[in-house]
Amino acid sequence: MKLLLANWRHYVPLAGAALVALIAAYFLFRKRVADPNEVERQRRLYLNKIGRIVEGQVLEIVDKPTEPSPEPPKRAAKSKAAPNGSTAAPDTRLLYYTYSISGVTYETAQDISGMEERACLDHAVVGQAASVKYDPSNPSNSILIADDWSGLH
Repeated sequence: MKLLLANWRHYVPLAGAALVALIAAYFLFRKRVADPNEVERQRRLYLNKIGRIVEGQVLEIVDKPTEPSPEPPKRAAKSKAAPNGSTAAPDTRLLYYTYSISGVTYETAQDISGMEERACLDHAVVGQAASVKYDPSNPSNSILIADDWSGLH
């Protein structure tokens, strides 16, 4: 034990390297907060790449106003206001559609906020035929519009 205490200066670099390794392991393996918009974009890219196309039908186009998220009183003064003075997030635009695969009918919606130009919604009408891309291994996972593809005719 006396030998260990007498040469403690030899062990300081080892303890420092161990501390650096622990910090690196923490940052490497910690769970990252996923951005929901990025998760949805990755899902659309995946379905656009591997998806099979089936005929579907547009059911409804809904503009859904989103509720302003409640903020703690401390941060309320720092919130960014919209041009009209409200702190509400931009509206969500949902495109409801239906499609059938192997006798099973699916009715779902896709949030197309930010993709209005790609969607050409001025030409979209309720009851219109559309092409739907779906995941063959999970047919309930589908898209009607992707970043570089649109199933609207």
